[in-house]
Amino acid sequence: MFCFQCQETAKNEGCTVRGVCGKNEDTANMQDLLVFVTKGLAEVINNSKNVDPKYYDKVSNNLFVTITNANFDTDAILAIVKETIAMKDELLENIDDKESLSKFAKYSSDDDEELKRKAIEVGVLNIINEDERSLTELVIYGLKGMAAYNHHANVLGYRDNEVDEFICKALEETTKGYTDINKLIDLVMETGSHGVKAMALLDKANTTSYGNPEITEVDYSAGDKPGILISGHDLHDMKNLLEQSKDSGVEIYTHSEMLPANYYPEFKKYDHFHGNYGNSWWSQNEEFEKFNGPILMTTNCIVPMKKTNTYKDRMFTTGNAGYPGVSHIEADENGHKDFTEIIELAKTCKAPTNLEDTKVVGGFAHNQVLALADKVIEKINAGNIKKFVVMAGCDGRSKERSYYTDFAKALPEDYVILTAGCAKYRYNKLGLGDINGIPRVLDAGQCNDSFSLVQIALALKDAFGLDDINDLPIEYNIAWYEQKAVIVLLSLLSLGVKNIHLGPTLPAFLSPTVVDFLVENFGIAGNTSVEEDMEIFTK
Repeated sequence: MFCFQCQETAKNEGCTVRGVCGKNEDTANMQDLLVFVTKGLAEVINNSKNVDPKYYDKVSNNLFVTITNANFDTDAILAIVKETIAMKDELLENIDDKESLSKFAKYSSDDDEELKRKAIEVGVLNIINEDERSLTELVIYGLKGMAAYNHHANVLGYRDNEVDEFICKALEETTKGYTDINKLIDLVMETGSHGVKAMALLDKANTTSYGNPEITEVDYSAGDKPGILISGHDLHDMKNLLEQSKDSGVEIYTHSEMLPANYYPEFKKYDHFHGNYGNSWWSQNEEFEKFNGPILMTTNCIVPMKKTNTYKDRMFTTGNAGYPGVSHIEADENGHKDFTEIIELAKTCKAPTNLEDTKVVGGFAHNQVLALADKVIEKINAGNIKKFVVMAGCDGRSKERSYYTDFAKALPEDYVILTAGCAKYRYNKLGLGDINGIPRVLDAGQCNDSFSLVQIALALKDAFGLDDINDLPIEYNIAWYEQKAVIVLLSLLSLGVKNIHLGPTLPAFLSPTVVDFLVENFGIAGNTSVEEDMEIFTK
């Protein structure tokens, strides 16, 4: 086992015995094999004509499965590996020149023991050259994040053929063993530009399906009825759960990255949608225990249970999420998921234990902020708002992430925070106030809603008649944890955004040469101390 794809990787070098995320060696190796066979499927797709969308969907779904904290079920991942090989072999039958294909496309087996043996052999350390490995994995991790966003759009019936085709093309490119590092750098930048397209696609899918997010005060307190807690990122699952449970006497609560569901008009129509329960993903061991009712994990952000946890029998996974011994809700051939089992279980449970009587305002996606654009520009011109600071991204367990709370507290009172993703849980309850009616923390939503922050920046650039997005009064201090944050970063770089601070540590998968490239060409920097960084951001 060797894994260094997330911010918590051991010693900021790599996990070699067990992942800090909680996955064991067998799971890590099986995920490596899933990436390996998915590269083979992608290559076969690239050499085929009139490919059914189901093959592209399989590629995106597979990459999503391997994102940090998504799937801990080794047997389930093995089954996906076998499904992928079968689909690849099916498509391969129509290709005449099979000999010219790579080892990734040619590999085939349905024997469990052979696949487990192969899983040990295909890890990231097979690329010997450090810089080639670094850039290759940077592309792959970006593709994982892109695939996640692509998947969410696909299930809502939205598709961008360019995104589908690029994911497969880029996966095949990572198999070619480039000695010319410049080719890999070009592929990194191309990954970023297609990341923008994937986020735009998902934004269109979500807002068309559920309406544009609205400024909303979200209740964090618990009610007195039994509840179901839904976590992760899948708004399609959220809609289905709300619809199926509407006459059950059970209330629905969001958790962690599902919080922004509270901002969508379509979901507000349901009277039994109570609000949000709990905080960031890493606090779930305690919060799930106190919720008392069923929990539905729709995507990544699962924390392995402790021996003292008792909620295993009331936890469910669906989609690309998985956990050993936990019931998994599959979709039928029409994509429908039946949540009856969860709803019926909820009826037998106690109401959630109240954690806090708090209300937090959010819903500042691009449509809402641009509706306030005249007021925002007026405040900037009047000197009431001096700068915006983009503090989007991920939260995590490490103590050093208290930096972001302290940084938010230390910002001058004429600075406004733009955020998206679970990073907001470090400062969204600080009561930082407002600037003449404009809240000092503007939450755009989930991590994929970082696209909203890009739209806001581009609109302000046009409004002020600027040629360069970097001339705006906007600073970037972004927290990262997993691969969806990687594609957000690459997307920003592809748009020409510079001088991004990235923390709490720079990614372990970036070699010194690649770090130097990012510093020299984009001004990428890590975090130091709040005091030192504040001097930079408040110049």
